[in-house]
Amino acid sequence: MNKRIGKQTVKLTQPISIISSANIVGKKEGEGPLSQYFDTIMSDATWGESSWEKAESKMQNEALSHAIQKASLTPDDIDYVLAGDLLNQCISSSFALRDLSIPFFGIYGACSTMAETISLGSMLLDGDFAKNICAVTSSHFCTAERQYRQPLEYGGQRTPTAQWTVTGSGSVVLSKNGNGPYVTHITTGKIIDMGIKDANNMGAAMAPAAADTLKAHFSDTGFEPNDYDLILTGDLGTLGKEILIDLMMHEKIDLRDNYDDCGCLIFDADTQDTHAGGSGCGCGAVTLTGYVLSLMKEQKLNNVLFMATGALLSPTSTMQGESIPSVAHAISISNNLHFGG
Repeated sequence: MNKRIGKQTVKLTQPISIISSANIVGKKEGEGPLSQYFDTIMSDATWGESSWEKAESKMQNEALSHAIQKASLTPDDIDYVLAGDLLNQCISSSFALRDLSIPFFGIYGACSTMAETISLGSMLLDGDFAKNICAVTSSHFCTAERQYRQPLEYGGQRTPTAQWTVTGSGSVVLSKNGNGPYVTHITTGKIIDMGIKDANNMGAAMAPAAADTLKAHFSDTGFEPNDYDLILTGDLGTLGKEILIDLMMHEKIDLRDNYDDCGCLIFDADTQDTHAGGSGCGCGAVTLTGYVLSLMKEQKLNNVLFMATGALLSPTSTMQGESIPSVAHAISISNNLHFGG
């Protein structure tokens, strides 16, 4: 059976159930408007570890372990774990998972990683290659600043377009069995590069990729914005969100009634001084595993399009004057096993 519909989208033969989720966030995130949806709030940036990087690996390990426990499973029940992060060769993921003895796929999609791991995990399950799969990712404000910008001790002034990397880790357990919510459709994004070179303006760099994937999703599936209770991008922030709305209006697609962005939801713009909002792999991961899935379980949301966006830059490419390639991956998540027919 051909599962592809259109050029970039697949419709899963057997919708895949998200049977559990878990998350951990930092102190600043725990002071934000979504605090009630987080499982664990760290007391400080190191969380008892000797470095920020070790703290991030610990976050990912704990989020994954908690999600498995919530599903009443053990690590032996998990066929694969798909994980990624922002740090050098995904070291947060590899060090977090080295003692769990679960077959491992390391994934790098920058801030799109949560949607990418869920996409690939769902396709593995739909292809009968596994029964239970974990998807997990993380980011940490301090580790990201050290790698991508400047040492925190430098105290450089942040531009108005800059976003605040979320300290957080989110994990889900995907299964062929379960009562939902279900992953039903997956639209894989293409790399889009509009020439933006400012690493402190990632919302502008990523918004065109989000628009490209969103257009492909609607074209391939025949869905319209009002088929979803919520369309949620990963971390475009306030500026990128406005750009995406404008880009889609040019395509005669109006998102204003049911669209939001994780980077806008996770912090209070008036009191938390995060400039253009949140970003990082953890931004979409903890918003999805906390806020979104909680509302879906309460039937307050039934059909959600989660589209995480990633800026595929590196310190090396930035120093070489390269522009910022970006990508966005979208997944349909529904309480309805037969969403889309």
